[in-house]
Formats: sequence, structure tokens, C-alpha cells
Amino acid sequence: MHPRTERDSMGERTLDAGAYYGIQTLRAVENFPISGIGPLPDFVRACTLIKRAAARVNADLACIPKDVAQAIIGASDEVLAGRWSEQFVVDIFQAGAGTSHHMNINEVLANRALEILGHARGDYKRVNPNDHVNYGQSTNDVIPTAIRLGALFASAPLLEALSALQQSFEAKGNEFLPIVKSGRTHLQDAVPVRLGDEFLAYAQIVGEHHGRIERACRELLVLGLGGSAAGTGLNTHPQYRVRVVDELARLTGLPLIPAPRPMAAMQSMAPFVAVSGSLRNLAQDLVKIAGDLRLMDSGPKTGLREIELPPVQPGSSIMPGKYNPVLCEMLTMVAFQVMGYDQAIALASQAGQLELNVMMPLIAYDLLHSFTILTNALTVFRARCIEGIQAQPERCLAYAEGSIALVTALNPHIGYLNAAAVAKASLQTGRSLREIVLERGLLTEVQLAEILDLEAMSRLPETQPKAE
Repeated sequence: MHPRTERDSMGERTLDAGAYYGIQTLRAVENFPISGIGPLPDFVRACTLIKRAAARVNADLACIPKDVAQAIIGASDEVLAGRWSEQFVVDIFQAGAGTSHHMNINEVLANRALEILGHARGDYKRVNPNDHVNYGQSTNDVIPTAIRLGALFASAPLLEALSALQQSFEAKGNEFLPIVKSGRTHLQDAVPVRLGDEFLAYAQIVGEHHGRIERACRELLVLGLGGSAAGTGLNTHPQYRVRVVDELARLTGLPLIPAPRPMAAMQSMAPFVAVSGSLRNLAQDLVKIAGDLRLMDSGPKTGLREIELPPVQPGSSIMPGKYNPVLCEMLTMVAFQVMGYDQAIALASQAGQLELNVMMPLIAYDLLHSFTILTNALTVFRARCIEGIQAQPERCLAYAEGSIALVTALNPHIGYLNAAAVAKASLQTGRSLREIVLERGLLTEVQLAEILDLEAMSRLPETQPKAE
């Protein structure tokens, strides 16, 4: 193997012997040494599947030679199997619309196809990145299609992680259902609730987000592939648009359909904004849930300590025996990152002009990375935090019994003003609500025992015993 020289419209360049990419990729690497971050695997997979499907359909339509198409398919299958990942080298901050990454894909597949056919890399007369691998395609329809497919691939594990998290919250909710604690609103004492109901509420919230994300992703099934450069299908076979989407549906197992107007599918980033928005919405509730768990675990001596999160690592470099809610903190950081990505996606999506949005590389990375980090974070959060939570029932009961908000249950029986006076007296004197009510003759012992029954007060209406 020796270095090779390639030529493009700007001149000649020498490529390393081991490079499967070509001259256009090399120029992009030199032009965009920005972040050191390359394309995500799901994005490479999506682009490669598009190339594989296009090669098959274009060969069937006699647009490219069958042996060339078969070699491109073989090269694509190798990439899909995990080979040549080090050859996709263009920074995510690159030429607008993703042309540099697109040519990186085209060149790698062309040069590997050449080897499969027994030719040297760079012998583009036999297999050309533009004329064969990219036949009937454009960055402008390939990249938005690849974002759709990549997000659909990435959504599946996230939805699985959400389902598993929902089940873990439900299991803990049922385990903790007998435990009565003080509710809190505005971080002040409120009426009694059940610890289990709090966890069952978290399960419901997570399940609802699963549905929102799933619904948002359905828009991604509509593909503008076949629109070519501007949505008109220039340089494509009349049957190509429908057949290439059918081939992609066969390869992916997804119910993909051609866009009724490719120009609209290529211009508008609205489906990506909708999906990103559903992830941001999830992230916001994850921050709240993680914060709740940190509060309930605060202490151990000077905080609430109603639950104990599993200690997973020492929490201080100077304070021995300290353990921190690190999984909740990690999840919150991930959620903040997803919210930031959503803002970037919104800004990038409005930055298109006429027939093209040139900010697609940013949208691709931020959307797919949001899926990745949320999936990983939720998987770890569930396994190493939620499933190991222990309740502190005595602490919970003590807070419930000592809460001034128990006076709320007296309202229907002694009136709001009397109840407020009792609460004020209790706070001023430190005496119990029960003692003050009895002293003032507002209720009897028997009445108080029934009214201030913590078990009944904290039970949801639908779970209350039916009257005979």
C-alpha cells in the first residue's frame, strides 16, 4: 500500500495509504478541525442504508451497472457490520447541509467497492463516488432522510429504557404504598400522602412521556428521498423515489413512506423540532423527579431522609462517610444538555433559506446525541438508583404525624377560621392540634380519632372503603 493522489475540480492532493475516504473528505478534515467529534454511529448507519438501497434500486432500473451496484452493496454491508468506522472523519461542525459528511460516505463506499471488484482505491473510472454511489441523490435529500432514519433507530432503545424505568417506579410505588408521609407544597407542610403514590405518579409521568416521544417519531417515517437537489427529482429515474423508499422499508423493517411533496420534506425541519421538543419535555420532568429524590434523601441527620438512595461511591474527598445522590445529579446534567440541544435545534431549524436548510449537520448530531445520552442515563439511573431505593417508614410517619397541615382535615368540621386559629396556636405553643381542639371543645376524642386518621387521609378517593 502506498499513498495515492486524487484530483478534484480544485486540483490534486495526496492521501494516506490507509485512507478509504478521498480528496473531498481530506479537504473537509483540513477545513474543519473544530470539535474533534465525528458522526454518531446511528447517523453513519442511516446514510449507509440509504446508499445500499439506492444502489439496489438504481441497478434494477438500469441506471448503474449491476456489478458496481453489487460491490457498493457489499461495501455497505461491511460498514453496517461495524467495519471502517474509523474512516468517517468529518467534524460535526462542517460545510452546510452536510455535503462533507455525505462525500465521506460516498468516497469510502466507492473505494471499498473498487477493492471488492479487484481495482485500486482511487480508480474512479470503475466506481465513482458521485456517478455511481451517489447516482440520483443529493446531500439535500440524503441528509434529512438520514436524520429521520437515525432518530428512528435511536428512539427504539430510549423507548425501551423509559418502559423499564416506568416499571421500576411502579414496583417501588407498590412496595412503598403502605407508608404514610407528609405531603409538601411550596416546600411547606401539606396534607398526608403515601410514599408509594409519589412513586406511582412518577411511573405515570414517565409512561406519558413514552407516548409523546413515540407519537412525535411517527412524523419521521415520511421520507423526501428522491427529491434530489431541490425537490424536483432531477437526474432520477421516474420510479426511483417510490422504489428506494420501499427498499429502505424492507431493509429497516420500518413503515416508511415517500413524502407527498419531497420539496417540503427537504426544506422543513419541523419533524426534528417536534421530536427534540418531546425529549426536552421529558428532560424537564426528569429534572423535577431527580430533584424530588435528592430532597427526600437529604441528610442523613439534618435533612428529610424519608428514603435512602443506594450509595454507589464515596461522596467527598475530605468528609469521610459521606455519600451523595450522584445518579440524580448525573441525570440532571444530561437533562440540561438535552434542553440545550433542543434550543440549538430550534435555532438551526429556522435558519433554512428557500430550498435548503444548511444547518442539518448540527441538527443531526444534537438530536441523535440527545437520544443517546438520555438512553444511557436512564438505564444507569434505573439500575443503580431507583431499583435500590429503601424507604424510611418511621421517619415518614413522624413527619406525617407532626405536620401542621393536618389541620386541613378539620376544615369541614370546625370551619376554616377555627382551623386557622388552632394551627396558629399549635405553632406558637408547640402543643398538638388534637390537644388544642379538645381544649376548645371544638370536637370530641372520638370525632378527632376518625377525622385525623392518617391512613384514611392519605388514601386516594378511589381506594377508600365503600360505605355499607
